[in-house]
Amino acid sequence: MKISLGEDLEAFATGERVRARGFASASEYVRHLIRTDRELDRMRKVVRDGLDSGPSAPFPRDYFGKLRGRFPKA
Repeated sequence: MKISLGEDLEAFATGERVRARGFASASEYVRHLIRTDRELDRMRKVVRDGLDSGPSAPFPRDYFGKLRGRFPKA
């Protein structure tokens, strides 16, 4: 796949971001952007599914206290 960028975007992608974020190359940076975009889509779907599922039932007052008791303190 070939992608055409304007000079300013190419300079940004091949220089600033690659160095500042520790990517080995502009290709690695672009792959990171695509993965991040895909993950954002997944997160948006989860949020939409939650909103579409309707109101939740109320939690019992001691729900979080019991939940905390199941894990060791840090």
